[in-house]
Parts: sequence; structure tokens; C-alpha cells
Amino acid sequence: MSKYPTVSVIDDDPSIRAALNNLLKSQGHVVHTFASAEDFLRSSQLNDTSCVIADVHMPMMSGFELLEQMRAQGHAAPFILITAFADDRTRARALSAGVTAFFAKPFVNLELIACLDEALREHRSETDA
Repeated sequence: MSKYPTVSVIDDDPSIRAALNNLLKSQGHVVHTFASAEDFLRSSQLNDTSCVIADVHMPMMSGFELLEQMRAQGHAAPFILITAFADDRTRARALSAGVTAFFAKPFVNLELIACLDEALREHRSETDA
């Protein structure tokens, strides 16, 4: 894993993609953004991603479906789900699906960064072992 982890942001809302891109780059991360899960899966970034931040509700493939596909293909990168439609049922589904974290939009930037940094540290120590 490189010194600067690559984070892939997948969200159909261009303003969320831009905001996360700016936030994460300001923290030293390499960031790639995608408007859909399908675009991400077709990209060269799939195998180079250190962490995924994806929206739950997107046209075509949801964040849950993306997580399932990645895990089925053997990708173990930390996975953070974000949504504007958070409820207890969706949160429980996310946590039982094995996501690293679940955030309701709007989220607190510092909380997301802290969670991302911890997930990357843990993933790095698992892959270095």
C-alpha cells in the first residue's frame, strides 16, 4: 500500500463527490470519484482502492450491491456507506453487511475523516501482516 492511500468515492450527486474529493485531498489522500457503482467497477481503480466511500441509494446498483460484488470478487478494502435516507433498518442492514461505518448525510467531516483514517490503519496492518 502506498504512503498515500487511494480512496474511491461513489455517489450519484456531483456536489457530494466534489465536497468529498476536496475534503479527502486536503487530508493527503489520493481520491477518485465515480458517478455510479458501475463506473467504479469498470475502472482501473477497483484493485488500487484502499477504501470505498459509497452512497446507499444510487440508480442501477446500490451501495449495498456494490459491497456484495466487491466482497464476492475478493476485495477486502474498508467500505463506508453514506446516505441521505438514514433509518434504523438501513443502518442495521449496513452494519450486518460488514461495512466499516455508516454515516447519514449531512455528516460531520471530522468524524468521517477519523473513521476513514482508522479504517485505513487497520486495513494496512492486516495487509502488512
